[in-house]
Amino acid sequence: MPSQSHLLPVTNPIPLSSSSSSSSGVIPLTSASAATMLFKSEDDIASTRLLISPTFEDDKEIETRPFLPRALSFTETISSTSGSSSSYQQQQRRRRAASETCLFTLSGGGGRQSFKQDMGRAASDTYLITRLSFKLLRYLGVGYRWITRFLALGCYAFLLIPGFLQVGYYYFYSSQVRRGIVYGDQPRNRLDLYLPKNTEGPKPVVAFVTGGAWIIGYKAWGSLLGQQLSERDVIVACIDYRNFPQGTIADMVKDASQGISFVCNKIAEYGGDPNRIYLMGQSAGAHIAACALLEQAIKEAGEGESTSWSVSQIKAYFGLSGGYNLLNLVDHFHSRGLYRKIFLSIMDGEESLRRYSPEIMVQDPNIRNAASLLPPIILFHGTGDYSIPSDSSKSFAETLRNVGAKAESVLYEGKTHTDLFLQDPMRGGRDDMFEDLVAIIHAGDSEALARDASAPPRKRLVPEFMLKLAHSVSPF
Repeated sequence: MPSQSHLLPVTNPIPLSSSSSSSSGVIPLTSASAATMLFKSEDDIASTRLLISPTFEDDKEIETRPFLPRALSFTETISSTSGSSSSYQQQQRRRRAASETCLFTLSGGGGRQSFKQDMGRAASDTYLITRLSFKLLRYLGVGYRWITRFLALGCYAFLLIPGFLQVGYYYFYSSQVRRGIVYGDQPRNRLDLYLPKNTEGPKPVVAFVTGGAWIIGYKAWGSLLGQQLSERDVIVACIDYRNFPQGTIADMVKDASQGISFVCNKIAEYGGDPNRIYLMGQSAGAHIAACALLEQAIKEAGEGESTSWSVSQIKAYFGLSGGYNLLNLVDHFHSRGLYRKIFLSIMDGEESLRRYSPEIMVQDPNIRNAASLLPPIILFHGTGDYSIPSDSSKSFAETLRNVGAKAESVLYEGKTHTDLFLQDPMRGGRDDMFEDLVAIIHAGDSEALARDASAPPRKRLVPEFMLKLAHSVSPF
């Protein structure tokens, strides 16, 4: 850590008296603010409220305060000493430093600085997620089932490390990835963009909401899909959102809707075609995205409610291994370790299960008009999925067809919850689900379909024996 004389003031700056104008001009840091400086970046949240710990009165909230912007810190620091020569010298030094920073950015060093900022933001998010996870474990209690699943998850991740390292390198070093684009003012309201190398003409766009059991979702989980789709001339926007216990399902749906709105209204600035936007979600992300889509349709079917995006802007919805009827799944999740108590907390209580069950909501006669506004819906699922059974997608597709919506389910024999999203893409070669997805996106574009047909097979990221072992130990 740099010496104190080089630190800028952080939280709650106190104006310096004239007697202090000859000092270093730095407000001493407490240990708490030093910890905040290590783990929080400038654009992080001002505060994060935990929603699950009513029994821990000393610990109900995590308060984190961001750095003040550099310009604001500088202005407030010198405001009380503007008449002194020492403040003038400080100002001159600051201006020289700012000029050097600009020159550094123009000379190409800005990329390294941006990378450092991204790494700092990732470290900050990791710290926050880890702390919230420990809170969650305290709430759940650590039992035999959780311990065994945690060990299985560790083995599963270890076996896929060769693939994770390659995808991670692409995520942090590729010039085709735009990380951390802010789309809202809430915690984790950011998205990542994966851009094709070919910049000729507007590109189709997939707005993707990642999974993670409503607890561990993160935008970087979509980096493998983003990389592979961008190689087929498709822009991918991976939308991050607040997870439990940072937020409940209402917050997650709101965040996803704001992210979709950003894509619909801003993607043309990044080379995307606003007339070819597709919405996609995986696992819990498929549920959240479906809720956001249906909620938007309900708003549009009503009267007088303003919206920032329209369902008509979405050409199709792709659900991958999602669950759409929570009343049918709550007991199943309980048996799998996502206990009823915690699941109901995530879903804002038992009374909200119907509201956040798209399969149930579309059958409500009061919103039949909303169902008719929905775009074509394609639901991908593996028949070997025991985290969310494939019957979930089959039943939702059938219900949608019964109310007049266009929907179909596409099942993949023997595929598990993670096969379609991780193991198969890491295997290389031809991936049936991926090819089906690209064929739908490029339908009607003969040139794109011809390029797809001649595309070289994707390289293998993980040896086959490790993929088979990962398949056998997967806790999902």
